[in-house]
Amino acid sequence: MMARSLFSALGCAAALIAAPLSVASPAFAQARGPLMLTLEEGVVRPLPILIAPFDGPRGAEIAQIVAQDLGGSGVFQPVNPNVGRTAAPNFNAPPLFEQIRASTDARALVTGEAINEGDGRLAIRFRLWDVLSQEQLAGFQYRADPNATRRMAHRVADSIYERLTGEPGYFETRIAFVEESGRAPRVSKRLAVMDYDGANVEYLTSGSELVLTPRYAPSEQAMTYISYREGAPRVYLLNVQTRRQEVLGSFKGMSFAPRFSPDGSKVVMSISQNGETKIHDMEVGSRRTRQLTSGRGLDTAPSYSPDGRQIVFESDREGGQQIYVMDANGGGARRISNGPARHATPVWSPRGDYIAFTRMEGGRFSIGVMRPDGSGARTLTSSFLEESPTWAPNGRRLMFTRQEGPGSPPQLWQVDIRGGQASRVPTPGAASDPAWGPPMR
Repeated sequence: MMARSLFSALGCAAALIAAPLSVASPAFAQARGPLMLTLEEGVVRPLPILIAPFDGPRGAEIAQIVAQDLGGSGVFQPVNPNVGRTAAPNFNAPPLFEQIRASTDARALVTGEAINEGDGRLAIRFRLWDVLSQEQLAGFQYRADPNATRRMAHRVADSIYERLTGEPGYFETRIAFVEESGRAPRVSKRLAVMDYDGANVEYLTSGSELVLTPRYAPSEQAMTYISYREGAPRVYLLNVQTRRQEVLGSFKGMSFAPRFSPDGSKVVMSISQNGETKIHDMEVGSRRTRQLTSGRGLDTAPSYSPDGRQIVFESDREGGQQIYVMDANGGGARRISNGPARHATPVWSPRGDYIAFTRMEGGRFSIGVMRPDGSGARTLTSSFLEESPTWAPNGRRLMFTRQEGPGSPPQLWQVDIRGGQASRVPTPGAASDPAWGPPMR
């Protein structure tokens, strides 16, 4: 079921081939210069970076995508690319650093070229420079089918992000979401996937059945989701490669809120039976289930910690909707959210340092984060309706669903966990229930 990636399954392109960019001239010798960012909490001034227009076919398009990726991260601020046309006109010659420093405040420089090779593939080469030390910090070459140009550009941006921050980028990723069309009571919902920035939308279901809450497996070849195909909500497993769908388990009651364990061997979910809604886990291979919670109250929205040892979930067992953490076997449940507000949809960060959540108070909804022990809770963004946060694979960014007012369509938005302005992710129509997929490798 998980033999190929979503990218190859959808027939988008051949796999990318990467190699260090070797150069003969000593002027291009790679060195680890002093330029390195530290991503701390709080708003940080973005690093000015000059992304010169890439040489060759589709070079301008590639440079533009790289600039959009890095600029959209909130970590970098692309400066006037026209300076690069004269200060770095030839990829194989040293840039004119004095001219760059005189014309911009750029601290880093990216140069590149795109070349059509004899076997039909496109090669993208790039170099990352420290403008002050004039040292080359990185240089790589990627080869792939020309149809994968956007993906190669995202990989270039990922490489730059990682080299300058020491943390993985998130640009070469996909988002699963639910596209909505029509008006109540005839709203059609279908599963879709797209690049993290809204490009290359593909549809996985027809819209003939109501679907909700897609969730990726640890590798992107499979996902779970909720379908009302049989009248009541059921958890389905979708093979993204073959589009084959199957019921994950047949239960007497309703099942919902599924999410994979970090190793993909289990799915944790809520099952409603005999008037009670409790959290269960299921072994994907054997389909053997186990009830994890008991007692009074509704328990739902479970999410594993990155090491698989704990589960965060929401419950009204104490009278209000709050967030709890328990051991993965169901023991030791303890409340971590505080105050009179309601808290829901908790999701553990891939880094393990935060839990994202939805907060509801005074008629407004907010997306926030807190430490796994409940400390350090803070709001990142707030509006009429916000819910369903999902983490970027590097644990630095969140995507979520937002409605800006009564009757307005749901849309996808994203925000950095350090703060700053949230930005909308373009989709063909109304969209909800985002799920950030793993890196495409």
